[in-house]
Amino acid sequence: MTPSTLSPSPARSRAGLDLDDQDCQFGRSSVHEPDALRPAAESDDAHGAGSEPRADGIGKGTEGIDWPTLIWIGGIHVAAVFAPLYFTWSGLAICLALYWVTGCLGVTLGYHRLLTHGSFVTSTPMRWFFAFVGGISGEGSAVVWVANHRKHHAFSDQEGDPHSPRDGGLWSHMLWLFPKHSGEEVAAHVKRWAPDLARDSGAMFFHRTFLLWHFLIGGGLLAAGWAAYGRDVGISWLLWGLAVRMVIVFHVTWFVNSATHIWGYRNYETTDDSRNLWWVGLLAFGEGWHNNHHAFQRMAAHGHKWWEIDITYWVILLLERLGLAWNVVHTPHGVGRRER
Repeated sequence: MTPSTLSPSPARSRAGLDLDDQDCQFGRSSVHEPDALRPAAESDDAHGAGSEPRADGIGKGTEGIDWPTLIWIGGIHVAAVFAPLYFTWSGLAICLALYWVTGCLGVTLGYHRLLTHGSFVTSTPMRWFFAFVGGISGEGSAVVWVANHRKHHAFSDQEGDPHSPRDGGLWSHMLWLFPKHSGEEVAAHVKRWAPDLARDSGAMFFHRTFLLWHFLIGGGLLAAGWAAYGRDVGISWLLWGLAVRMVIVFHVTWFVNSATHIWGYRNYETTDDSRNLWWVGLLAFGEGWHNNHHAFQRMAAHGHKWWEIDITYWVILLLERLGLAWNVVHTPHGVGRRER
């Protein structure tokens, strides 16, 4: 099968969208027992799949600023500004290595293709490993990240999408992160969109200890560099390995939300504005082939043409070869190796 022969299901109205349909496996597919996922009272019909949920989701209408999130993201950016004053080649190497570990293994492979879409299956310890590595990217815990992304797919570029560029390019890139939401709203949001992770003890542990790991990693980088080469190298490792690396991963991931719904080309006709954008594809380890992904959301491969480089998929293929991943969704129709 070649990319040119792949075609998504005909466009359907949002009101008639079946969240459990085989061709629309964006949320429930990450749960290995979909029929046992939730009680009937929590069905999509009960919530109304075609409208903005009232008590089971987070929308744009909440007033106020989420100051902890703003301070966290703003503080990381401020710290990164001072990194050039403490440049070292070893600090840059650590930055690039952790950029791949947290951006590719953590966010694009772990958070996105495994935990959100169920593009492959792995063992519980491996799931927890990817949830941990995704968490130290700084983008929030797997529980909230997955809930946000599943809702994005349910309402992509429609009312209810958490970060559509139709509400503004800067909004979709980062401003959507800063409105304040109550604890009750967040809990309902997670219950609605990521109930599997809300019941996962490992994912919830990393959710509750999200900030702790960044302090431990930052302290470890500072201490290791200081002990090995002196204070300035310790500061370099801290600023480049933590702050600069996190800023890079932040914006590369955010470009998937913003740029790939604004610029680029389309291989498939979808009901949203998703595009394939080459430079996001390269920076985000294959995530920039976003129109391909929106057309076939469970497919492990986001690059559907030979030039659409997809490093994340290559890693999944390696895991499959090593026996660490199985039931990989290679085709639009489920498990099975995709023909070239």
